[in-house]
Amino acid sequence: MPLPFPVPRPWPLLAVVALLSVVPPAMALSKRDEARVEALQTRMAAAEKRYRDAQVLVGNADPKGQAESDAALEDMEDVITACTQQRGCEMGTMLATYKRLLKASTDAQQQDDDDGADDGLLEADPDHVGPLAADVPEAARAAALLNDRRHEFDTMVEYNAAVQAGIRRWLTDLRPQLLTSYENYENLRGVMWPEWQRRGLPEALLFGIMAKESNGRVHASSRAGAAGLMQFMPATGRRFGLGVDETGFDSRFDPRSAAMASAAYLNERMGELNRNIELALAAYNGGEGRAARVYGATGGRSFWDQSVYDQFPAETKDYVPMVIAAAWLFLHPQQYGLELPKVNAVPATLTLSRSTTIYELTICLGSAGTRDGYMRALRNLNPRYEPDGWIPGGTTINATTRIVGLYNRYCVKGPRADLARTLISADLNQAIVRPSPQSFTGSVAVGSATPMAGVATTVATGQPAPAKPKAKQVRSYKVAKGDTLGRIADKHQCELKDLAKANKLRAPAYALKPGQVIQLVGCDK
Repeated sequence: MPLPFPVPRPWPLLAVVALLSVVPPAMALSKRDEARVEALQTRMAAAEKRYRDAQVLVGNADPKGQAESDAALEDMEDVITACTQQRGCEMGTMLATYKRLLKASTDAQQQDDDDGADDGLLEADPDHVGPLAADVPEAARAAALLNDRRHEFDTMVEYNAAVQAGIRRWLTDLRPQLLTSYENYENLRGVMWPEWQRRGLPEALLFGIMAKESNGRVHASSRAGAAGLMQFMPATGRRFGLGVDETGFDSRFDPRSAAMASAAYLNERMGELNRNIELALAAYNGGEGRAARVYGATGGRSFWDQSVYDQFPAETKDYVPMVIAAAWLFLHPQQYGLELPKVNAVPATLTLSRSTTIYELTICLGSAGTRDGYMRALRNLNPRYEPDGWIPGGTTINATTRIVGLYNRYCVKGPRADLARTLISADLNQAIVRPSPQSFTGSVAVGSATPMAGVATTVATGQPAPAKPKAKQVRSYKVAKGDTLGRIADKHQCELKDLAKANKLRAPAYALKPGQVIQLVGCDK
């Protein structure tokens, strides 16, 4: 629902600068002012060169390139700010340099957007780069600030106290989850956002739902049976083409398929609910049947109307504003002092030079340019592979340009590659020191065997029968919070696949819930 009054937004730096640049400089300058102006011009030229050099590194998949290009842009902005305060500084010259670089990085993307323009698409994210943008997302975002138009999404939802409370929660207790969701989304953006863009839905809404549903974890599962980034229930997923395929993989865990299905589902709901985002979200969480009945019975009133609001469960009353709040922060981070992670996530593919596992890749890639390393990105981009399952050499997996660069540098050969293989191959049993037969130095006298009461003997010899090994006892285990099947298997020394088969748990999620009782089949402890 549109806001009754526009919400004030701070002027972006470049818009202020552009206004200041129309003020004519004084006719005469002192030598000190001339020297300062010349120094600013020198700084701007140096920053421009630094930026261009950084783009060469980015093109070579060097992880230093992104950081250098961002730093160069920050240098330029500092020079422009100083220019506004320096008498005689010609702002037009400074801005021309800045705009020239930004234009070069966004022209190609703009051309793609113009070629595929559709007046029916909702304008989703002018502060964010396009779905398959160049390697300089910060530059593209800065370029967008030159045109400080309102987001279309802002006019489609109601910004009220409930949404403000949701923003407060995301910025306080849930800030780590929000930042994690954003980092995960940036790595998945290349495969998810195009599916929503083609269907005319706002990217901010995609991020908001994903942040609330799964925090961007592809293999997330709920107690109720929902699964994947967008948490589809099995029956709903089947309606939109999701489910277990011929290989046994559940496509609810596939990012592109989940994005496609969720966009189709949202459009279907919005078509029934007068394009009302709040009611469509209420249907997504609280059931489409309930949402349709409430909408029909109340004459299409707003979700926030008490006659509508009170008919939804508490979970849905929380869900709707929290999704909108996450979407709002996605579009307006600077307004709230929110510094979103800078993620170099240009989509790429990686052909493995030798067999490996996601665990091994995580170790040898390191954590350069990330907070938590690359395991989650690899898992999300390649949901069919278990983290400890061997992937044959020659296999092509999904990655980013940064991952490809780090792989070629650290994982093909060298000390870090060798260390990662050593750690992955480590066998706990090798740490146990067991006595060998040669360690006995004494002798043992063996007399004639004498039958003992209660010991079974064979009919043929009358001698004691060989003892049969005791069968392994099948025990049960109650799943605790935080348990995974892999951890349980390690703890009780079980074979993961046997344990999964005995308890009818499907790969790759092996979904468990706290309180569930499983059978410890084939376990040594």
